[in-house]
Amino acid sequence: MSGSSEAPDRRATLPPAVAALDAAVRGISGVPDVAQVLQLIVDRVRELVQARYAALGIVDDRGLIIEFITSGISQAEREAIGELPRGRGLLGLIIRENRPYRVAEIRKHPDSHGFPPNHPPMTSFLGVPVTVKGEPVGRLYLTDKQGAREFSPDDQALVETFALHAGIAIENARLHEQVQRLAVVGERERISRDLHDGIIQSIYGVTLALDDVPELIDEAPPEARRRVDAAIDQLHAVIRDIRTFIFGLRPVLLDGGTLLDGLQALADELRRNTVTMIEVAGSEPAGLPLEVVAELLSIAREALANVARHAAAGHAWVRVDEADGVVELEVGDDGAGFDAGRQIGPAHHGLANMRKRATGIGAGLEVVSDPGSGTRIIVRIPRRAMQRGGRQ
Repeated sequence: MSGSSEAPDRRATLPPAVAALDAAVRGISGVPDVAQVLQLIVDRVRELVQARYAALGIVDDRGLIIEFITSGISQAEREAIGELPRGRGLLGLIIRENRPYRVAEIRKHPDSHGFPPNHPPMTSFLGVPVTVKGEPVGRLYLTDKQGAREFSPDDQALVETFALHAGIAIENARLHEQVQRLAVVGERERISRDLHDGIIQSIYGVTLALDDVPELIDEAPPEARRRVDAAIDQLHAVIRDIRTFIFGLRPVLLDGGTLLDGLQALADELRRNTVTMIEVAGSEPAGLPLEVVAELLSIAREALANVARHAAAGHAWVRVDEADGVVELEVGDDGAGFDAGRQIGPAHHGLANMRKRATGIGAGLEVVSDPGSGTRIIVRIPRRAMQRGGRQ
């Protein structure tokens, strides 16, 4: 005797009304777009109880309708009716009392205010609040039960159950959009920080190298040509960085692969653009995640840009080492220094950007400086912090 080993479809054994509810709920579940889920809700609830028309009203804290999504009515009919409902009549009654209403004839109800010009005639009515955790988020309105004089108690029960799932679907879609907006804000901050720490600082370095070229043209033409040629090479590198930045790739600086290679490239850049002597010392920490290398290089670039711009230093250094499971990066100079305890104004993003980058990889950042005694930027990141962040 032959037979199928497949389990029977659970929905095939459900009563028709429950199966319809199940299909309606499935149709709105997991939709991340708010506008799409609102429209799906009114379309599905209209089919669920065979209504000619359905609508979902979203109200603000004052009980005023701010969105009104419809199903069963054409766009031309919507436009002919005009402005949104104002929440009077039966619509307003459900908003104020926040409970279901089932009416056989709308025009005979004492709260009925009639319909505006160009509104299609409607007879039977069913209204149900949509709530999440007891708080109303909207109201479902259904009119003109097909195949019957009015909506039944069973229809009302189906819509009330559907409304519970609709509230959850609306809340989920709104939360998804909020997360997306936060992600956009976070990405904007990252882009702003990357542009400031990398590309803008590189361009600023080129301007430093070209500052005295007009004088050199007359006084030392070969040096002027050398400066211009070097600036052209640097601008080509900036253009490559912009291209990789746009396409979400790592900066060209990381093509060599190691942290010390990148630090040496930054030191070379500083030497070309200033008279500051700079040395790179230390040993390469083994197996650093690419993300950690990128952030450490960005911090070093910002710190060296500050040396070029503010320090008036004769000597600067970059040192990287590891001891007792802690990787330490130090950028220092013997320049003017500053009061490290002083509040930095909003126009000076450098230290704030460095701190954000350090925090993002689980590192600590220390600033040691006093007027006249130079500055040291020290970043310390424990190996365990890299592992907690999943950066293996």
